Amino acid sequence: MTRITTRSYPFRNAEMLRQQGVHPVLARLYAARGLADMRELSSEFAALIAPSGLLHIDVAAAFLADAIGAGKKLVIVADYDCDGATACAVALRGLRALGANVDFIVPNRFEYGYGLTPEIVALTVREKAPDIIVTVDNGIASIDGVAEAKRLGIEVVVTDHHLPGDALPDARVIVNPNQPSCGFPSKNLAGVGVMFYVLLALRAELRRRGVFDAQNQPKLDTLLDLVALGTVADVVKLDANNRILVAQGLKRMRAGRMHPGIAALFRAAGREARRATPFDLGFALGPRLNAAGRLADMSLGIECLTTDDEGRAWAIAQQLDTINRERRDIEADMQDTALALLDSFDPHNNTTISVFDETWHQGVIGIVASRLKDKFYRPTITFAPGGEGLIKGSGRSIAGFHLRDALDLVSKHAPTLIQKFGGHAMAAGLTIGADNFEAFSRAFEAVGREWLTQNQLERVIETDGTLEDAYFTTQFIELIDEQVWGQGFAPPVFCDEFRVLNQRILKEKHLKLMLERNGRRYDAIWFGHVDDLPERALIAYRLDANEYNGVTRVQLMVEHAQPA
Repeated sequence: MTRITTRSYPFRNAEMLRQQGVHPVLARLYAARGLADMRELSSEFAALIAPSGLLHIDVAAAFLADAIGAGKKLVIVADYDCDGATACAVALRGLRALGANVDFIVPNRFEYGYGLTPEIVALTVREKAPDIIVTVDNGIASIDGVAEAKRLGIEVVVTDHHLPGDALPDARVIVNPNQPSCGFPSKNLAGVGVMFYVLLALRAELRRRGVFDAQNQPKLDTLLDLVALGTVADVVKLDANNRILVAQGLKRMRAGRMHPGIAALFRAAGREARRATPFDLGFALGPRLNAAGRLADMSLGIECLTTDDEGRAWAIAQQLDTINRERRDIEADMQDTALALLDSFDPHNNTTISVFDETWHQGVIGIVASRLKDKFYRPTITFAPGGEGLIKGSGRSIAGFHLRDALDLVSKHAPTLIQKFGGHAMAAGLTIGADNFEAFSRAFEAVGREWLTQNQLERVIETDGTLEDAYFTTQFIELIDEQVWGQGFAPPVFCDEFRVLNQRILKEKHLKLMLERNGRRYDAIWFGHVDDLPERALIAYRLDANEYNGVTRVQLMVEHAQPA
């Protein structure tokens, strides 16, 4: 069940923004998203929250400055998704620019799983001989791994953004906005954002020690294209601080001042960097980088982001594009299997979905969970074989259902059921015994029944209401595209009643429409939908500038439609 609603907004705030010079429609959109002051819209670098607000960041900066001064060897232990890869690239490029001797290692997810485990510590010692390990986008849950590193005389700096468990690892220092007692105002930094902040603090410490001055210090803003990509791809909330990081990165991309790997990924995806949007980062670049960690080895993705050789970057980007095509094929097969397994699934009698197939690929279950969650609008966990009698699950959630907390509750109710778990509100992962699948499904469903109301299980398409005829223009679309929209700062979706003049099915899977309102006609398309619309329909849509044969026209991208 899906219903369309209109966001309310404080008229007074919209009016204040309009009086400060904001476009009237944008003023209404911003007010509906909780903004009341022009200053919150600033995308200038100077408006970033200062690093000093992050707990222990000064300790981390002093420790790393000492390590650089003593010529110690640092090894980055990265995560195998886009946030982990960009955080690793930012750490490598930034630390090298600041004078560090630094290398990296990224665990193969199928052999080693996630995070700094004792096995990864052993591998790192064997292959890289570090004095110090720095984790990026992981580590907050690595109690055993940190203990093993300490036992071997290796100090660990944890930089992470995930939610901590009941205990923290005994690391030399932890920088994580979500650790207890950290008063940093933005809890939404991605892993790459945390690492970028550590570099800012380290550079300030090196300035204080006289290693650099304001004139000769390395420019860290050159890393913002990487920071923007990781932030958008990790689907963290784009609060005011994250919007600045993303806006600055997009600005560099549009001006052509990006790293060769980012430029190559745009080219491989068939997108134009000069018109880069958060949508490109989340749906074109991110998936190509993620594909390496899903099906192969994320070292390839990290090399793409760290090479300065344009030819090499282009060769890797093409390889990543091929891997991503393979990922899509695997995903399509898995989705067909999942829908067959859920053939008798009754959404009215179930609040959650748990599904397992022994042919599934561990690297792709998260995407399949996401697709099923979108289709059925239920918190969904998909499982694939994990070897040695285990299965690994990847989950995606809906608004109002904190997935990591739900797994925590299952684990407290039945302590032997889950071997390990971790994640966020909207996405989480876990490992269970294969013979515990049915018991887990029942326990997870019990939490769903306890936490979710019938209202929460209805998909709500929130819109910004009607759009005046005057704004169906490519100029207005350009104005919208200049803003940073994304998770927690939703892109504008408008809603109006239209007459459906004609409709036909494209490529057997999309609905192409000609709509009319107030005597004006509009092209529209509803991707992934083939059912006919009635003659009069209430349509929720996004505006898109569609370029064809050198002519750019306004096209409506249908999000949902229902009889008017």
